[in-house]
Amino acid sequence: MARKSSETEHIASGISAEITDQPITDTVRSNFMPYAMYVIRERSIPEIDGFKPSHRKLLYTMYKMGLLTGSRTKSANVVGQTMKLNPHGDAAIYETLVRLTRGNESLLHPFIDSKGSFGKQYSRDMAYAAARYTEVKLDPFAAELFRGIDRNAVDLVDNYDATMKEPLLLPTTFPNVLVSPNLGIAVGMTTNICSFNLAEICDGTIQLLRKPDTSVDKMLDIIKAPDFPGGGFLLYDREKFRSIYETGRGNFTLRARYVYEKKDNCIDIVQIPYSTSIELIMKRIGDLVKEGKLKEITDFRDEIDLSGFKLTLDLRRGVDPDKLMAKLYKLTPLEDDFSCNFNVLIDGTPKQLGVIGILKEWIAFRMSCVRRELSFDLQKKQEKLHLLLGLGKILLDIDKAIRIVRETEREDDVVPNLMEGFGIDRIQAEYIAEIKLRNLNREYIINRIQEIESLRAEIDELKAKIGDDIKIRDHIASELREVKKKYAKPRMTQLIYADEIIEPEPEPEVESYTVRVCLSREGYLKKITQQSLRGNDEHKFKDGDEMMVERDADNSSEVLFFSDKAQCYKTRISEFDQAKASQLGEYVPAKLGFDDGERVVGMAIIDEYRESENIIFIFENGKGIRIPTLSYQTKTNRRKLTGAFSDASPAAAIIHEREPLELMLVNDQNRAIVISSGLIPIKTTRSAGGVQLMNLKPKQRIVRVSIGADNNYPNISKCVKSKLPATPVLLEAPQMKIDLE
Repeated sequence: MARKSSETEHIASGISAEITDQPITDTVRSNFMPYAMYVIRERSIPEIDGFKPSHRKLLYTMYKMGLLTGSRTKSANVVGQTMKLNPHGDAAIYETLVRLTRGNESLLHPFIDSKGSFGKQYSRDMAYAAARYTEVKLDPFAAELFRGIDRNAVDLVDNYDATMKEPLLLPTTFPNVLVSPNLGIAVGMTTNICSFNLAEICDGTIQLLRKPDTSVDKMLDIIKAPDFPGGGFLLYDREKFRSIYETGRGNFTLRARYVYEKKDNCIDIVQIPYSTSIELIMKRIGDLVKEGKLKEITDFRDEIDLSGFKLTLDLRRGVDPDKLMAKLYKLTPLEDDFSCNFNVLIDGTPKQLGVIGILKEWIAFRMSCVRRELSFDLQKKQEKLHLLLGLGKILLDIDKAIRIVRETEREDDVVPNLMEGFGIDRIQAEYIAEIKLRNLNREYIINRIQEIESLRAEIDELKAKIGDDIKIRDHIASELREVKKKYAKPRMTQLIYADEIIEPEPEPEVESYTVRVCLSREGYLKKITQQSLRGNDEHKFKDGDEMMVERDADNSSEVLFFSDKAQCYKTRISEFDQAKASQLGEYVPAKLGFDDGERVVGMAIIDEYRESENIIFIFENGKGIRIPTLSYQTKTNRRKLTGAFSDASPAAAIIHEREPLELMLVNDQNRAIVISSGLIPIKTTRSAGGVQLMNLKPKQRIVRVSIGADNNYPNISKCVKSKLPATPVLLEAPQMKIDLE
């Protein structure tokens, strides 16, 4: 043990001898800063071509594999080939590939044509298939990324082991940096670039090419707002977008798009914000249902299939879908904010730029690419002209050229002898020496040198174009118009302006408990709790007043009051104060603002608007009608409905029918009929006058309607009728009950 202890002390002393003091700033500068710059420049922040290195290496590998044409290949093959440029592992490479495919639906314009399961951008849990099962090739749209890459448009550099070349940037013919969305988290900075519509970006760039001093307002008219592959709605605020276009920072709001299926009474959510997922939405809806905050929904489910995205919400009867969606927008990710942070690498330096700033940087980059392409073409044409000028010199004496070649003893001396014989340089002599014997005739040579003049004209034109910024800009604008014509699509994300957004009035939370509602004929209403009823159930009325309607209901229920002027006033029971049976209650016409002289003639309490429930109107002229309660349902909180029922005759009774009832109608001659409410026809038109229920003589009228037959009348059975209109029967004097006690 002593020996081991001494060894440990020796090792510790050796380590401590190597430790030296170093300022923290030096440590950060030498160790942390290189790592931070690597992550910023080589991993997370896109360049002006709109790609991170991982995207660029993958697409260039597919380009070199010839996948721009031909059939698809296994994704595993592409992943393996990409590892020659990107040594970060097959899983990371395949995940990058997935996002660029058409099947994943992450991009407005996918770069990879795919076959197989690649998951979905809008789903967090929908996994993509393994690389050995899926197949890919480059989409025709990807050709716009590589145009000019073989004509020295961009610099090519060594890969990580210097065995092959790869491009520093891709010479995109359109501002892909604003067409493809990009999210990156680096060290000390992030980037979050939203996508824009290709056609609008092309038009905006052309405008900047023509007028570099274009104002932000003009650009907002052309590039209206971002556009996302998931569609949905964008709540448009011009001032917000002015700030984003100028600074590259800001946020805006996206909303889901839905369709109401009246037949099935359900809402189909068909598009959701790009920044959320279906799992997040369903979890939040589930939590709200459990908490009792979404009683309007009976069920919800994911119905995604081959036809696309769909989230279905089954509704309770009578629920207003627009109001429900307004509520869901506030409580769930069906409405979500997208935060913009336009950080882009410009010549290796991260910069935060607005939309106009990014487009100007892209224009400068693209002008450089076009100049390099034109310079490459110019060099090729100059080289060809140089060869043809040499060929023109041997036209003067073809026999001499043949003789020089024939009489030269050594092959190595052919080129020097031609140079000396015709006064041409080595390149021209090499070209002439390689001409086939069959082509050493005057016709061939004359045909070739006729190109000299056209070549000189083309060279002069190229030189003029390379040195003229206006011509370069016109060239880029022409390319953009071509891209727009071939690949432009209508906007996926539709704009909603502030004046188009209808925010329903918030409904206050109402406590739910059972109450007894009592309405007198004079229009006094009492809301009595069950506890109050236990103490005193004797009602107090004004002289000459009596009970008209008495019913138990929920405090949150809606109540309809019908007036003698055929108007309906809507409110909720919760808006009335609690009262005792010994009190008169609240005067309804005063509380709800009835017109002068208007009084209450009926009341209906609606717990839920159902197709099976109706309002029965019995008029003094003997007519009657049933109107569905749904006819009184409104989308907004309207307090008054005119034309609530027919005003052709005063209403003798207004009854809320929840199930079939037996009604007894009595006229002013003490004659009566008893009928089933099912005999009365249903009309959805509120102002309909109804059908004749009781045959009345002139000046006769119905004076009393009650629910159920009054068995105190001996001949009540004779009053029961099964057909309409019915002739009333004179009621015999009611039997007197004798109390023998």
